[in-house]
Amino acid sequence: MKKILQAIVVPSILFACASCNDFLDTMPDNRTELNTPEKISKVLVDAYPTANWNMLAEFSSDNTDDNGSRNMELDRLSEEVYHWKDTKESGNDSPGAYWEACYKAVAVSNHALEAIEKLGDTEDLKAQKGEALLCRAYGHFMLSYIFCNAWTTSNQNTALGIPYSTKPETTVNPSYERGTIGQTYEKIAKDIEEGLALVDDNNYSVPKYHFNRKAAYAFAARFYLYYGKYERAIECANVVLGDNASLVLRDWEALGKLSLNEDHQPNAYISSTEQANLLLVTSRSFWGLYNGPLTTSNRYCHNPTIAETETCSSTGVWGDCTSTLKQQPADYTSIPKVVFRKFPLYYMEYTDPVLGNGYYNIISSAFNTDETLLVRAEAYALTKQYSKAIADMQSWLNAYTTSKVQLTEENINQFYGNIAYYTPTEPTVKKELHPDFALEAGTQENLIQFILHARRITTLHEGLRWGDIKRYGITIYRRIIEDKEITVTDELKADDPRRAIQLPADVILAGLEANPRS
Repeated sequence: MKKILQAIVVPSILFACASCNDFLDTMPDNRTELNTPEKISKVLVDAYPTANWNMLAEFSSDNTDDNGSRNMELDRLSEEVYHWKDTKESGNDSPGAYWEACYKAVAVSNHALEAIEKLGDTEDLKAQKGEALLCRAYGHFMLSYIFCNAWTTSNQNTALGIPYSTKPETTVNPSYERGTIGQTYEKIAKDIEEGLALVDDNNYSVPKYHFNRKAAYAFAARFYLYYGKYERAIECANVVLGDNASLVLRDWEALGKLSLNEDHQPNAYISSTEQANLLLVTSRSFWGLYNGPLTTSNRYCHNPTIAETETCSSTGVWGDCTSTLKQQPADYTSIPKVVFRKFPLYYMEYTDPVLGNGYYNIISSAFNTDETLLVRAEAYALTKQYSKAIADMQSWLNAYTTSKVQLTEENINQFYGNIAYYTPTEPTVKKELHPDFALEAGTQENLIQFILHARRITTLHEGLRWGDIKRYGITIYRRIIEDKEITVTDELKADDPRRAIQLPADVILAGLEANPRS
């Protein structure tokens, strides 16, 4: 049986075929009958992608440099992703693994929705239906985030989207079309809005591993920011943040006091008892090793040059990062990595405890109040509600730093307005912005520069910088940093087609249209 789009959708729960065993291993077996709310709830545990996208996004972004051939690279996959190449490599963190995991999760959602419809779509199934719709929307949104260009008003009817699966697949060789990014976003929005009206926290024993109400609205806020629907993004963020956002943010000071050794900080960062965490997702990934205090992947990583000039050791309107950030990064003199400890090295899922064989897993904070606050601040800035944007950024500054600076339009304009724009050999925190929408020079651009700077630091290693690069048309470079010398080897401009990571090779071979390349 040919694996169409790495079988874009998992065959039906009731469809048995020997060559599909790899898909069915993590799915309900062919005896499962989804005939009660409880069974559907159990199935929806598998409606979240079990692969991780952080390496794809972080290594593609300007959060990663090449530290030269004297440093060890982990594998060919990391090299090709860093260099924006179309990779045929497989493995936990590959494009193929993420594509397959997202469509598997979507397939679970579709099976649950079909079962709900057959059971009469009754009142006692509303919570399950809401979660299934949100999971289906999330799977497609993340696929579009990685494999498509950013949505814009000018490209929505021309740029490629991704196939939007809404029914369980029961045929062997189905045909799929990608459609446009506009069509993909319309369908995501429809599923989100229907799901928001149904989601119910009372349906979960551990809400933070599911699309609980606040996690659902945080997802909606991020999506609508990317969709250019800023007022709706603000409305959704308000549900998450309440009347006083400072009360629901992470306790960065307490986190920063924990030891950087072993996994003390990471375990606290992704704890289900941390009020800032809204949705936690488990995935098979080596990202904890890529991003950990190890010599693993020294060749391509977030290094001291980036840290000191652009991110967690740079200077902002709040002052010097090295003295004001409540969570200081781990900076290792023996290896060219500067990292925030957000991810445990791994949680081992043993397949053979005796031999020690198994899978490396990590847990990620997929949505949290810290990022949702920055989403709302950006939406306020883009709708010229500057005082509200500044108030949100004051909440961020108070939570994340020890700075006593009181933010005003004047000091934001003074700081970001007087910084030279970044060049790859003379880097700064301020990069030229070329969004598809109008952005006024002065207060609006300076406030956006501030928000992007803060988000880049706050979400470091979590993949969200890649979205900002695409949405704001930021040119980024490939550089070799050796003995403090900077050599530029490549650049990725706003119109470069490589901003949409190439579809997996077997998906293209199966007949789906590839992303264009020059």
